[in-house]
Amino acid sequence: MEYFLDMDKRFSLYENASVVLLPVPYDGTSTFVKGADKGPQAIIDASDSIELYDIEEDIEIYTCGIHTAKPIEDMFSPEIMVNSVYERVKAYLQDDKMVCVLGGEHSVTCGAVKAYSEKYNKLSVLQLDAHADLRDEYQNSPYNHACVMKRVQDMLETIVQVGIRSVAEEERKNIVNENIFYAHLIYNNDTWMQKAIDKLSDNVYLTIDLDCLDPSILPSTGTPLPGGMSWYQMWTFLDKLIRQKNVVGFDVVELCPNPADKSADVLAAVLVYKLITKLQKQHLKHLG
Repeated sequence: MEYFLDMDKRFSLYENASVVLLPVPYDGTSTFVKGADKGPQAIIDASDSIELYDIEEDIEIYTCGIHTAKPIEDMFSPEIMVNSVYERVKAYLQDDKMVCVLGGEHSVTCGAVKAYSEKYNKLSVLQLDAHADLRDEYQNSPYNHACVMKRVQDMLETIVQVGIRSVAEEERKNIVNENIFYAHLIYNNDTWMQKAIDKLSDNVYLTIDLDCLDPSILPSTGTPLPGGMSWYQMWTFLDKLIRQKNVVGFDVVELCPNPADKSADVLAAVLVYKLITKLQKQHLKHLG
């Protein structure tokens, strides 16, 4: 597909769009299953199967305009990639667009957060993920996907981590214990949700590594782990978040498409569209 969703082309034009999707097909530092570079296009292709009307929200939000930007190319190193993401997101924010970055591996988040942190005061980041991603460096790179949240931590005062179920010994020194919500402690209750939201500042950037979800519903990711979140647990939490905080932008990363099974691609596409729907509906509500 040329652009996200099977909608009239006029709603995909940049000048008509409230939202920009930025594909970043980068998979330069992943260490297990390769293929995250094919994730952005798989999400765009799978969106062709999605109905434009959202049952839960009772709205067709695509009319707010969703522009699919040209993918970032020529990413010869993670540092070049991060800077390219930063420059593109910064330009879109200057035009008052909300940006959703489609990864690619999780390191793409660094550039987006840098751009958002320059526009929004006291920005915090909410990470949904199986892994802490708090290494100082990995395989001789500080921008390896295993280091992304340490780089974000270096930029911002507050990050909140949800769904984590894998931590390396060397990461423990970088964990803020009161801001991490481990999967084995939250899987059978929702008492943690408000606590997590209360840790965040008013302006929030949301980063979703798809391995936060259990591989029983999303196996097509670079580093799947058992014990992840369910679809409705995730949405119960995100709905509470969006109602209480100003979620200014987001990314969805680490889809590794499986040619034999498109269900994960569709899940990721639905996730992106539902986030846009909830965020834009909340924006319209605030406008009166």
